[in-house]
Amino acid sequence: MNAQKTTTVRILPRLHEDGPESEPPIRLLALGGSTRENSSSEIALRIAADSASQAGAEVEFLVGRDLMLPIYDAEDSFRSASSTRLVEAYARADGIIIASPGYHGSMSGMIKNALDYAEDLRRIGRSYFDGLAVGCISVAYGWQASVSALQHLRGVAHALRAWPTPLGVALNTSVNSMETIAQDPTNHHAIQLTTVASQVVRFTQAMRAEQMAKFAPSTSMVRPVHRA
Repeated sequence: MNAQKTTTVRILPRLHEDGPESEPPIRLLALGGSTRENSSSEIALRIAADSASQAGAEVEFLVGRDLMLPIYDAEDSFRSASSTRLVEAYARADGIIIASPGYHGSMSGMIKNALDYAEDLRRIGRSYFDGLAVGCISVAYGWQASVSALQHLRGVAHALRAWPTPLGVALNTSVNSMETIAQDPTNHHAIQLTTVASQVVRFTQAMRAEQMAKFAPSTSMVRPVHRA
């Protein structure tokens, strides 16, 4: 087998080590969909992500065939361009929204494989999704598949040391089509999707405020100057 070069992951820091000069926008990664363009899970993901954008977040999309990656191989250091793009997106993200179709009682293999690539974050000294909020969405034609897929998404997010949002969304397209949900922002399911996005943004804002507070000068260290 011919030797192949190892691709280096490049990242931008979320905060300056010596204190933030100005507060950058929140960067979210929207990950999901299926091999079918404009699938139901991709539509659900875009509804949530658009809501996050309206709240001021910068959203990067990796959907559908963007996630048609080689099976994750921990024994091979070579990474394809698309795999490297995914890991770099993970490294840049301040929060993540994931949407998967429900396949045979779980998330799709394509989404699970994409999440397995979070293992490569160890190369840059980061512990998976530690400290990140992750919003989870599942879509299937039936409650059993959608609920099971959502449970597995939340379980994997937790295993990757992320903070799954309090609300996760399981959508049953036999009850409401995604087209119906997308066209009516007052629809109960549309509100659920925007709520998940809101929770990711709000958690990220809270985590950032906590980090930035560490750089703020302590008032207890400031002493009054007495003039003669």
